[in-house]
Amino acid sequence: MVLRLPNNNVAAWKIGGQVVSSATSINSNIVQARAGISKKDFTNHMRISLKEAKETKRWLEMIVAVGLALNSKMELLINESEEIICILVTIIKNSIKESGS
Repeated sequence: MVLRLPNNNVAAWKIGGQVVSSATSINSNIVQARAGISKKDFTNHMRISLKEAKETKRWLEMIVAVGLALNSKMELLINESEEIICILVTIIKNSIKESGS
C-alpha cells in the first residue's frame, strides 16, 4: 500500500513511513508479549501493540484526509485495522481477567 502512494510527495513519504513503522511494531510487540516472562509482561506488550494498531489506523485515515488515496482504496485496510484493534482489546481484557489484576 505504501508503495502505491505518490512518490513525488513529501507528505506521502512521511505518512507512509509512519504507517510502516507503527504497523510493523504491532507484530514486534505481539512477539515480545508471547515471549513475556509474566502475565503482566504479556499484557503490557499487548497494550503497546494496541497503541500501535490505533496509530496505524489513524495514519491510514490521514492518507485519505490529505488526499493521498481515495477512501474507497483505503476502506478495507482501515476496516482491517479496526478488527485488529478489537482483537487486541479482547486479548488484553481476557489477560487482565485471568490474572485478576
